[in-house]
Amino acid sequence: MMRSVARVYGEDAIGLIMTGMGKDGVLGMKAIKNAGGHTIAQDEKTSIIFGMNKVAIECQCIDRITPLEGIVDELFSMMTKDGGKSK
Repeated sequence: MMRSVARVYGEDAIGLIMTGMGKDGVLGMKAIKNAGGHTIAQDEKTSIIFGMNKVAIECQCIDRITPLEGIVDELFSMMTKDGGKSK
């Protein structure tokens, strides 16, 4: 799904990866990042399982690492005209 989002929306895509096991979501996050989109990962402290988001962070395909309670604000910031880059 995330690879389709990257392909269709390119630099307007936003990917969010949260607590969970495995690494399957990382491929999608890389695709979004490589397409010029924006990516967010939930931080370790607020994750029940710091697995998939940890792998994404280690792969350096994450723009912002955010606690659970800050994710909505990050999403809104990224949806601004400049993608939140002026922040």
